[in-house]
Amino acid sequence: MNIIKSTGTFSFFVLISRVLGYVRDFFIALYLGSGPLADAFFVAFRIPNTFRRLFSEGTFNAAFVPSYTSELIKGKDKAKEFANSVFNLLVFFLLVTTILIEIFMPGFVKIIAPGFSDDKEKMQLAINLTRLTFPFLLFICLASFLSAILNSHNKFAAAAAAPIILNILLILCLIFANKFGDTLVYYLSYTVSIAGLVQFIFLIFFVRKFYLPNFNLKIKMNDNIKLFFKKLLPSIFASGVTQINILVGTIIASFQASAVSYLYYADRIYQINLAIAGIAIGTVILPNLSKYVQTEDKLKISEIQNKALELSLFLSLPASFALIVASEEITSSLFGYGSFDIESVKNSARALFYFSFGLPAFSLIKIFSSFLFARNDTNTPFKISLLSVTVNIFISVIFFNEIGFIIIPIATTISSWLNGIILMIIVINKGYFKFSSNFHFSMLKILFSNFITLSIFIYLIKFFSEYLTYENNYKFLCIIILVIITFVIYILISIVTKAFKLSDIKIKY
Repeated sequence: MNIIKSTGTFSFFVLISRVLGYVRDFFIALYLGSGPLADAFFVAFRIPNTFRRLFSEGTFNAAFVPSYTSELIKGKDKAKEFANSVFNLLVFFLLVTTILIEIFMPGFVKIIAPGFSDDKEKMQLAINLTRLTFPFLLFICLASFLSAILNSHNKFAAAAAAPIILNILLILCLIFANKFGDTLVYYLSYTVSIAGLVQFIFLIFFVRKFYLPNFNLKIKMNDNIKLFFKKLLPSIFASGVTQINILVGTIIASFQASAVSYLYYADRIYQINLAIAGIAIGTVILPNLSKYVQTEDKLKISEIQNKALELSLFLSLPASFALIVASEEITSSLFGYGSFDIESVKNSARALFYFSFGLPAFSLIKIFSSFLFARNDTNTPFKISLLSVTVNIFISVIFFNEIGFIIIPIATTISSWLNGIILMIIVINKGYFKFSSNFHFSMLKILFSNFITLSIFIYLIKFFSEYLTYENNYKFLCIIILVIITFVIYILISIVTKAFKLSDIKIKY
């Protein structure tokens, strides 16, 4: 496996998905803005979308890949038997969960959006929409199971491309927004669940070489199956802690008008880089890292872990700095149109500004967690994540009345850095990770490259400031060009400083 090439493949499709996700959100911002309809839809969409991220963005992998890899070493038949037992248990559990939530949806929505309770119409709309979107959970979890099998065989393209389906179908729905009027949110909600089913069918086509689902109730509950499900819940919580923190933020933000929408748009922007700098790298390294842990190849383990950490910081630091210095210009250029007025831009940009400080931490959590997941340790990340979420809730609740929704990205960033630092200390103390002899020197080169690039980016933002105002019709084109130019400059500077080596592209681990 080549980390950079595999990450590049995964990131390419993730980037396409995120770009289409932006197009989707652009139309949503255009037609719904940040009003009550948008708030209700985002609450309904947040639940299945959060579970999509929890399961499909490396979380399911964390529990499944090490167990499936150990079965593959024993033989293909053992691996298929293990996979089928997991599939059947998942189907049973997900069906029961979906039916129960659909029945008790009013109580469920009151838990996830308690701030809507004072507005009966808004609450009822959120209940109706969540009922329509919730079946997505069933299909996306099963799709994530198929993705994990593909990833275990170092096949990353199809799994990374699958989420594109959701965005394409939602965009097609939004194209006819003018015909739907206020019923648009209902059609969008139907489309979410349909997209989950299509995504599941799409992945069956690609995974059939390694496994075909065979549903039956004769499930063999051996030690490996028990171990997998014992690891699953902690891994979901641990690997998805950033998404859980965002979900907690959504619940608290529901007490302030339009705050759910402000956080949603900010979240959409920084998630683009998180998917590449954290999720992609964590997903790519896990299969081979698990294999080398099984064979106790310490040299390969060290090489993969150090390169993964270095690559994560190489990608997350420039994005973090750029979003900090140009949060308002970026938000305005991406979403500042139609119903998304200048006040919405400023509030979403404020949220993005504080989220941006935590971007490297969000990525580090994914990387350090993978070091533990590869060793079948999901309990340690789970306990740290539980602490992180507790800190997040404590800070958000204590200061919400005084500061408002802006405390949510601040609390998320603080709790994420706490999570990332504790994870790093633990993997070092357990002897699972050791910085290579040249890591610190490489970091200095990365920071130096970032300093020069950031200075150029700040100059470009100021020089083209008149093209980046809310009123300017060309602001989207301008920010895209500036970002591309800055990224090319960063790569060139990194090659000169040797923060990025072209020879690394050919290295296999």
